[in-house]
Amino acid sequence: MSYPPTTSLPRSPSTSLKAVSATTTPSSPLAFVAPFRAPFCVAWSIVSSLVDAILDVVSNVDQHGLINPPTGFDNQPGNLLSGPEAAALLGVKRETLYAYASRGLVRSVPSEGGRSRLYVREDLERLKARSDARRGHGPVAASALRWGEPVLSSTITTIGPEGPRYRGHAATALAASGVPFESVAELLWTGARPDERPTWTLPQDPALPAARLADLVPEGAPPLATLALAVPALAARDPLRFAATEEAELPRARALIRRLAALSALPAGARRAKGALAEPTIARALLVALGGKRSDRAEAALEQALVLLADHELATSTFAVRVTASTGADLYACVSAGIAAVSGPKHGGACDRIEAVVAEVGRPERARAVVAARARRGDTVLELGHPFYPDGDPRTPPLLTAARAEAPRKTSVAALFALLDATKEAGHPPPSVDVGLVALCLALGLPPGAATTIFAIGRLAGWIAHALEQRRDPALLRPRSIAS
Repeated sequence: MSYPPTTSLPRSPSTSLKAVSATTTPSSPLAFVAPFRAPFCVAWSIVSSLVDAILDVVSNVDQHGLINPPTGFDNQPGNLLSGPEAAALLGVKRETLYAYASRGLVRSVPSEGGRSRLYVREDLERLKARSDARRGHGPVAASALRWGEPVLSSTITTIGPEGPRYRGHAATALAASGVPFESVAELLWTGARPDERPTWTLPQDPALPAARLADLVPEGAPPLATLALAVPALAARDPLRFAATEEAELPRARALIRRLAALSALPAGARRAKGALAEPTIARALLVALGGKRSDRAEAALEQALVLLADHELATSTFAVRVTASTGADLYACVSAGIAAVSGPKHGGACDRIEAVVAEVGRPERARAVVAARARRGDTVLELGHPFYPDGDPRTPPLLTAARAEAPRKTSVAALFALLDATKEAGHPPPSVDVGLVALCLALGLPPGAATTIFAIGRLAGWIAHALEQRRDPALLRPRSIAS
């Protein structure tokens, strides 16, 4: 006689979606048990029904021991699946589905008759994407490309609650200890941090005539636009840029950052760009190029910002750089891809929006009224919160502190801090690093658009590091699409 199969619940749904297999006890040949077979099967049927009923109740209890509240999906049948449909989507048994629901991984609501549960499709698809990511399945791409699972191996930067770590060094610690931006760039590129600030000399080849390039920049153009214009022009004057070795690329990278920092002055004229190019450090060159006030404290604050922004793992612009590098494109083309991505309003445009809100506020006493009016209209108040830092971006406080120390009584700076007080009072998330960067630029007296330009110049260090690393992988980055 064979005993009924026994099914075990999964021990931990947080690791992977695995169908729970049934195990059957081998039958016994003993004849004396035959008279008890029918009563035993009846009893087993009753127990099995009770277990199913208990599991139905358990599926409606979340991981905190509370009955799942209504989710608002009752009138949207397309967003709800029955138990069999949900289990089929996940590729698991009903008992496994119940276990996921009991732990709050999948929300459910009663059906119209109240005798069964309906499961939220969004939760099911999210859970399946996580499982597929761990198994290496192709469908994970749809989730991974939206702040999802890691898709590339890299030794450059990792992200944790304390912020980015460059080759194992916390960016906030590097900035706080006054490590020069040039040293951080060398650390990202080579893995070794120089003990002293490296001197980045320009090669003897003919440089791009700043005056000729300035003629192409329209009046009022933001500094970032000049970078997008300058990079291809610099590439055209460098015939040895193709298939270059890393040994040749490092001097090219240093010269490129120096020139782009100086050429951000072109909206103000070629003379200022030439003056910026003569400065010995990137931070000082930017202060000259963007027309900020020059002092040791101002230079130190700007250098701190460049260090904090040097890399942030696979940000959108960095991913664009790596895709371009995987094709074998030259360094200028890779940098152009990064600048193109930063020019988008969803990436580099964050700083421009913050500047616009501060201009709208004007005076600190208007901050609460502007926040209330924007909230009423459904407009964005500031760039607040970050998916990686639910408790606040650790890169932001140092920049806000530097801005307050540099110009505590400046009206625009006070207006921005009043905005932050108002958003905090309204229960909004902490400010992003973009807010801190705009605050610093206001304190330094830099023009509109300067924050996005400083972001791009600082991120050049990371883009180049990722381009060099990607080139070591012979594979072409070519994801697949999902038919819809």
